[in-house]
Amino acid sequence: MTVVYEDNHIIVVNKDSGEIVQGDKTGDTPLSDTVKEYIRQKYNKPGNVFLGVVHRLDRPVSGLVVFAKTSKALTRLNEMFRTNSVHKTYWAITRNTPPQPSGRLEQWIVRNEKQNKSYVYNREMPNSKKAVLEYSTIGTSDNYTLIEVRLMTGRHHQIRCQLAAMGCPIKGDLKYGARRSNPDGSISLMSRHVEFVHPVSKETISLSAPLPPHSLWTAF
Repeated sequence: MTVVYEDNHIIVVNKDSGEIVQGDKTGDTPLSDTVKEYIRQKYNKPGNVFLGVVHRLDRPVSGLVVFAKTSKALTRLNEMFRTNSVHKTYWAITRNTPPQPSGRLEQWIVRNEKQNKSYVYNREMPNSKKAVLEYSTIGTSDNYTLIEVRLMTGRHHQIRCQLAAMGCPIKGDLKYGARRSNPDGSISLMSRHVEFVHPVSKETISLSAPLPPHSLWTAF
């Protein structure tokens, strides 16, 4: 975890792949607890530290996560995420190249809770939710393609299953058709950029996640 931005109301951190944002049945220490401990030590705060979780990243995904440090910021950020007022850009490394260099995917997703997996359909289905994203190809190498994705909706495993349905499974993502896993258990998807109006000061906050050094991310 690296702190990318912090003020009195919000804190944005760069999550490592493998970290969970909130506690789950694994019992592993979540990122939210790590951030709370960071705040407690930095400001020498006694007792409980307030920290609001406003969105999540899948465990094998890395990149920017926004947290609220005050209840006022939490309420406003929750509304901003709900109305898609927070602009989120992701980078994905895929095995195949998209059929078109850029495009917009509008589909319907059905989540299977038991499998912890989502399925993509080109028409509305029972219990489906509309999923919309825009993508563009940033670069290609001999074996891989780097794709930038802008999310218009926030569905379960949305980028992973929509890119896979397009024939471009994300590198390392066995659940959605990758041929083999990444050595560290990650998938090659990162929350690269986030931009929003600060919930209290109203200034524009625009942040990018640092690329891991000496990695495939920098090869493009």
